[in-house]
Amino acid sequence: MRFYFPDSQDLVSPTYDFQRDEYSPLRVRQRDDRYAHEVLEEHPYHGLLVSKSIVDGSIRGAGKYTGAQRARLYRLGVREFFRLTPELVTLGDNGAFNYADELVPPVNVDETLDFYEGCGFDAGVSVDHIIFGYAPEADFNTVDPAWAQRRLLTLRLAEEFITRVADRGTDLEPVGAAQGWSPTSYADSVKQLQAFGYRRIALGGMVPLKTRQIVECLEAIDGVRAPETEFHLLGITRVDSMGRFAEFGVTSFDSTSAFRQAFMDDRLNFHTRDEAFVALRVPQVDGNPTLRRAVLAGRVSQRDAVSGERECLRALRAYDGSESSMREALAALARYEMICQSKKSYLSQYERTLRAAPWASCSCSICRELGIEVAIFRGTERNKRRGFHNLSVLAHKIQNLARPHPTEESHG
Repeated sequence: MRFYFPDSQDLVSPTYDFQRDEYSPLRVRQRDDRYAHEVLEEHPYHGLLVSKSIVDGSIRGAGKYTGAQRARLYRLGVREFFRLTPELVTLGDNGAFNYADELVPPVNVDETLDFYEGCGFDAGVSVDHIIFGYAPEADFNTVDPAWAQRRLLTLRLAEEFITRVADRGTDLEPVGAAQGWSPTSYADSVKQLQAFGYRRIALGGMVPLKTRQIVECLEAIDGVRAPETEFHLLGITRVDSMGRFAEFGVTSFDSTSAFRQAFMDDRLNFHTRDEAFVALRVPQVDGNPTLRRAVLAGRVSQRDAVSGERECLRALRAYDGSESSMREALAALARYEMICQSKKSYLSQYERTLRAAPWASCSCSICRELGIEVAIFRGTERNKRRGFHNLSVLAHKIQNLARPHPTEESHG
């Protein structure tokens, strides 16, 4: 099973000063900052997925790349730009989520192939249009006409895509995009894509589905799947179910879930192989937008906030697992919650995190280097490193895939 990490220009600075929360004045982001595969001793993914909309922008506006970064990617190519080692592979797509509200995709096949070839991708997904909905009982005549139109458009573009790949004589591996709203419609899409010549197919639009619904679709697809056809699940993690998915020809997937949970989730911030923990929230007085607005509005005392922030960091860095240091750290966190007028208290979860001290037993290079700093919810440098740690945990889970639980229903 291969895991692709979707790029969104997530890097960390190796020279960041955690004691002073300062960057080096000599830092040049693209030259000096590092991707997860450069920070961790073991690669946390098998390859990168890069979306055209992230690089070039889309109908919703500019992408994640500056003009200089975009030019550099096209000039150097994807492998040199990301400083990839030979074993890491690359996959391109259009980033259809970014134009999901449009009637038709704002890009055509040749523009997409120009992106894939210009950047030197190993493989590229055909242009598709997402169907956001699941109606397993609807047939081709009773389904919402807009859904039916999107599926047919995706198939037409896939046929044009593989034809243009052949015409250009490129080395790019074509990956056909399949959309649907039911097991039957997905199976028909796969059947047609195989007839076009695809032997690698990306199944899209499944992120909102429950695991049992994905399995239902894979079971239907299995009835038409050619023995050599492999499937990629777009935006799906569900690691506990990957063993089951693999039985139906799924060989790869992509997701940012484990990384983003480090700083976007309310509770599941720090992952281990068996559970997840809340990160210790110590917002920066001069860097957290919400806290900064409260200080400027006079609702929070800047002097008290700075004092509380420093005391939290001191107490957490002094934490040694003893009950006295536990009480001191929790008291400092409680005071800072009150000073910041936090809408929600995490104190009970903080105690669980501190007692477990998961960073102390983790073998990844980030935890070994930073210790408790990686568990502190505070600024992009700590938060992204915690995300990289989560990716390393995911990598170990993928290496040890187990049979799914029959009732597993998690999203991801």
